[in-house]
Amino acid sequence: MLTGIWRLTRAVLHGLHGIAIVLFRFPSLDQEGRHKRIQWWSQGMLRCLGMRLEVQGQFRPGGTLIVANHISWMDIMAIHAVCPRARFVSKADVQDWPLVNQLVDCAGTLYIRREQRRDAMRAMHEMAQALKDGHCVAVFPEGTTGDGRALLPFHANLLQAAIAVEAPVQPVALRYRDRHHAISPAVEFLGETTLAQSLWRIACGQGLVVQVSALESRGSAHADRRSLAVRLRTDLAVALGESVESPVESAVESATASASESPPGSAPGSPGSSLPIEAPDRAQSAA
Repeated sequence: MLTGIWRLTRAVLHGLHGIAIVLFRFPSLDQEGRHKRIQWWSQGMLRCLGMRLEVQGQFRPGGTLIVANHISWMDIMAIHAVCPRARFVSKADVQDWPLVNQLVDCAGTLYIRREQRRDAMRAMHEMAQALKDGHCVAVFPEGTTGDGRALLPFHANLLQAAIAVEAPVQPVALRYRDRHHAISPAVEFLGETTLAQSLWRIACGQGLVVQVSALESRGSAHADRRSLAVRLRTDLAVALGESVESPVESAVESATASASESPPGSAPGSPGSSLPIEAPDRAQSAA
């Protein structure tokens, strides 16, 4: 209990330190300086919460779409601890969270209002342009957090941004373990779990380790987004030790099956844009 209180206190202070950096240091830093600060802060938060970082593989340079499994709100910090230039796609609600929105904005987050079809198109165009400009964009195609034991169905829609500009897609496998569990329940962020409850469970964890595995990237030129999603999901399933004999195709299609029922988009691209992005399926979901 005392260990948990100590870790939580350190984490809160580290969070406040991060906000101070964003407010007072970031305006004078160049992009490389900001990335160094993001990486330092993310690694520091993992340490404050008693979590050790293990890294396998290498992240690609240049314009790349990262596709990762989603277990916890800690996932973003785990990836930023290794790849600080990653720009995550997040629900727009985060912009309304006091203080937290300052930290999220500083990392170049791309926002999407999932309930608005037109905004999903705007977000995909913004993602495609970022990839075309050489940025690294990261998404969680499951659309919500899982328990870390089995991958959830993939939503293929956001892959269209990479396909539109022929950017490579790199799967990243995340796994959390502790002293007593190969897959730690302390990091689960499911159901009605609040952020405060999750923080406390993590702070009280014993021997927590987060493993970040950057897998071999896949080309996206002329790819079908559902077929690409199947391949990426299979890559992650193999890396996480899941059986690949399960109906992976169905796991992707079940998340996008409503495409045939979706009203057609008004045009492949938005006014003033030359990026060939298709209208999203109704089941659109982001990180």
